[in-house]
Amino acid sequence: MKKFVVLALALVLTSVSAASAALAQQKASPAAPSVNASDPRLFPLEDVKPGLKGVARTVFAGTEPEEFGVEILGVLPGFPNPRQSAIIARLTGANAERTGVFGGMSGSPVYIDGKLVGAIAFSFPFSKEPIAGITPIKQMIDIFESAQGQGTSRPQEPRPVSFTQLASTDFKLNLPRPAVTGMPLIAPVASGSSLASLMGQELSPIATPVVFGGISKDSLALFAPQLEANGLLPVSGVGGAAAITPLEKSTADTLTPGASVSVQLVRGDYSIAASGTVTFRDGERIYAFGHPFLSLGAAEMPMTESSVVTVIPNANNSFKLAVPTKMVGSITQDRATGVYGKLGQAPKMIPVKINLHTSRDRTDVYTYEVANDQFLTPLLLNLTVFNTITGSERGLGDSTISVHGQINVAGQAPIKIDQRFSANNAPALAAGSVAVPVNTLLTSGFENVQLGSITLDITSSDTKYAGALERIALDRTEAGRGETFEIQAYVRNASGKQFVQRIPVKIPSDVPLGQLLVFVGDGGALQEGSPARSFVPTDLGQLVDAINKVKKSDRLYVKLFRITSGAVIGTSEMPNLPPSFVATLSNDRTSGGYTPTVLSPVYEQELPPAEFVISGQQLIGIDVVR
Repeated sequence: MKKFVVLALALVLTSVSAASAALAQQKASPAAPSVNASDPRLFPLEDVKPGLKGVARTVFAGTEPEEFGVEILGVLPGFPNPRQSAIIARLTGANAERTGVFGGMSGSPVYIDGKLVGAIAFSFPFSKEPIAGITPIKQMIDIFESAQGQGTSRPQEPRPVSFTQLASTDFKLNLPRPAVTGMPLIAPVASGSSLASLMGQELSPIATPVVFGGISKDSLALFAPQLEANGLLPVSGVGGAAAITPLEKSTADTLTPGASVSVQLVRGDYSIAASGTVTFRDGERIYAFGHPFLSLGAAEMPMTESSVVTVIPNANNSFKLAVPTKMVGSITQDRATGVYGKLGQAPKMIPVKINLHTSRDRTDVYTYEVANDQFLTPLLLNLTVFNTITGSERGLGDSTISVHGQINVAGQAPIKIDQRFSANNAPALAAGSVAVPVNTLLTSGFENVQLGSITLDITSSDTKYAGALERIALDRTEAGRGETFEIQAYVRNASGKQFVQRIPVKIPSDVPLGQLLVFVGDGGALQEGSPARSFVPTDLGQLVDAINKVKKSDRLYVKLFRITSGAVIGTSEMPNLPPSFVATLSNDRTSGGYTPTVLSPVYEQELPPAEFVISGQQLIGIDVVR
């Protein structure tokens, strides 16, 4: 009997020492060649049988991985899709039994006889035992090897853009891809469904903890629908700032299997990071998670080491709190079987600097970086700019907020931001004034749209400064070419007080005799009334130019029109066209490509911002008699 116990103990120690030896071999040869299916470090899926026992590694606290036991229960073929399989296993050991399968365990490597089997990636919500699903390592490697060389650009055709869209400050997600819903905390069962009793019987990807640092709970609650639509689940909802650190050189001890790894979406004064576990390191290649993060495909996000504060046992879903530390590389792919990164490769981030001038005569400076992604970047900007304002100023009730700054675009003129809002939802409108043009650029269909730094000066006041244009009057009804007439604009503010703004206007010397229509109104009204409602930009430069020409909604414009035939082609107004030209555009052999107009603009003036944000529009006529 004593001899049998000694033999059993020797077998266990051999298994553990073999796993440790495999890890030591990876550390000793960080420049190992690309892995393949016959690699002796990998355990073949066809050899996985019920009853086999092994060990897994993950971080429960700090930075050092700890081992726990794994017992194979079987293989589930055709999960999560017909060409993949999942290995079902029971976790053993004091730590695993205390926490169960927890958020952040995704990617924890499993070894049998010292060979890597795969990554812990799935769980059964509400399971009484720590039962986990394992993504076979070959499936993780194969999908990333076949995707090598794919860039982050997504070739598309240029898309139509409307001026209403360009002028909007109400940012809404319009994802051209399915929303990511692959990380539920419970099985998706509708309320009142007869399947309610079956909740928790679905094998689901382990929820990835997305830690929001510096973001208030109120902001998270407001943006919850947008966050969930993009697959971002604030599992923990707490966290601190993550410093903007330079790329650090990796060593043999960097991101070894079982170590905690963070994928950063935002870093600096704000931090948004997802935590998981490293499955396999092959030279400079890092494989982690075992299931998709956001299914971005080709990606570019900072890959950092992280320190685990603790694992929080939870009846619904335990999760770990992790703090990102050193940036050591870049996540370059996010696909069905996990995330893939490269050590020593720095990602391209978008620097953001905000100078917030508060209503208390104080200036706060916020600096951070956001991930450069077609779908995530506008959402992250919208959330962080909104939180910047509401974190220091009132988020509810009337306020006035002005936003000035620019968005730099590689190879193009910068996009200028000059907006002012006075309303009860001013913070949301101010954030949208930044997110909307960024979203328009990144979803335009043009390749290689590279955003540079974004700098903003935001001034906030707790007082509402808004007024409505009630009526206009002229100092005369007739005038001559080159003469100046005066418009009196009568504006009433929110408190009921009326004031008059006097606007001198000089009639162009080359205008034909006859009646002119005088328009006075805010930029939004002028933009809405423009016949150039939508266009397909021919290149990125034309789109940037159109964004910069959008009328501002916080000030008045004066525009003179003639009643005569014209057309709008693309973004260009072509007034006072000869009849022969109009006939050519509208002949029987052609259709479309232009918008006919009966009003041709002859003069336009943008007035300086008034004390109040003025809205409304009025029309009046004046005769040119000489």
